[in-house]
Amino acid sequence: MLADVVEYLACPVCGAGFDLDERVLRCSQGHSFDIARQGYVSLLTGSQAPGTADSAAMVAAREAFLGAGYFGPLAEAVAGACRTGAEVVADAGAGTGHYLAGALDRLPGAVGIALDVSKHAIKRAARAHPRLGAVVADVWRPLPVGDGTVDVILNVFAPRNGAEFARMLRADGRLIVVTPTSRHLEPLVERLGLLSVDESKERRVAESLSGRFVETGRSVHEFGMTLGRGAVEAVVGMGPSAWHTDPEVMRRKVADLPEVSDVTASFRMSIFQPRP
Repeated sequence: MLADVVEYLACPVCGAGFDLDERVLRCSQGHSFDIARQGYVSLLTGSQAPGTADSAAMVAAREAFLGAGYFGPLAEAVAGACRTGAEVVADAGAGTGHYLAGALDRLPGAVGIALDVSKHAIKRAARAHPRLGAVVADVWRPLPVGDGTVDVILNVFAPRNGAEFARMLRADGRLIVVTPTSRHLEPLVERLGLLSVDESKERRVAESLSGRFVETGRSVHEFGMTLGRGAVEAVVGMGPSAWHTDPEVMRRKVADLPEVSDVTASFRMSIFQPRP
């Protein structure tokens, strides 16, 4: 709930802290933001168009696929990588809040801040865990979180804002970044013509954080999945390929697959700490 995390949020207009007043977040300078009936708050400001936001269809596909447990080993790995004793966990690009909820289950004393630019995603994140506060925010802009207030930042298949992550994290904090490897979703990438992972992605991740973070750990998590056609359609529909394919064309391609497909899930998880 937002009440659990309001003390860690910052006004996107002036940077002041918030008080929770009925169904309104109000800062000491008088800027106020209404809380939606679903329990989330939008802290987007200005006329600048936000970054690419997941559509309602993409969010529904993600909730169905993740809810079925197909990426369960990854969720466990992310939760296990969180620093023991962490009190505040933020998820930048949280989507439906799936990975953040898993981390909070592992950290019974912690609260979580879900940040995502998609209102469709944040509506679902708001109900993902009782100790989670959901906020509409753009990772590419200054994030509405106070300086040095966060113990762990999760960044799972999402854009990275190194300057903001460094500002938000405590000195002994931890940034957990998960990206797909080139083997992710084999053999569907070739059979369905999905977007492949850029071979330079690992280098670009490091470059986006260099100067502010030091990589202290790296691991690859790979496991097999047996997916029916419905699950294949969901995993395609929730990812970046959904922006570049016609849903009806993809549906026909999926229909030509065997009734079940053996698919590889493959991820790289890197742990970063702020530079002293």
